[in-house]
Amino acid sequence: QVQLVESGGGSVQPGGSLRLSCAASGFIFSRCLMSWYRQAPGKEREMVAFITTTGRLINYADSVKGRFTISRDNAKNTVYLQMNSLKFEDTAVYYCNAVYGSESYWGQGTQVTVSS
Repeated sequence: QVQLVESGGGSVQPGGSLRLSCAASGFIFSRCLMSWYRQAPGKEREMVAFITTTGRLINYADSVKGRFTISRDNAKNTVYLQMNSLKFEDTAVYYCNAVYGSESYWGQGTQVTVSS
């Protein structure tokens, strides 16, 4: 059974940090392109960052460049998103996504709220 389980979300003040984790099971994690997406209320889901199978290629949305870092540990079947200098506009549900060929898997999401 394919599972992606996100964790690490919560409430934080502007300027704070959070580290999201996404634990994968039921498929060959090391072969998958892994991404983080987010969806704010009333907005479309948007890609935040992706990382290729070996981590050689990484890309970020312009809105998070220099503040967020994506990484993966293929031995632990886990992808991470370190989020620093959080802003109000980072408030959203964050989703983990795995892609391998035509297959695409999603986690259930974890809420991140930035408020004072």
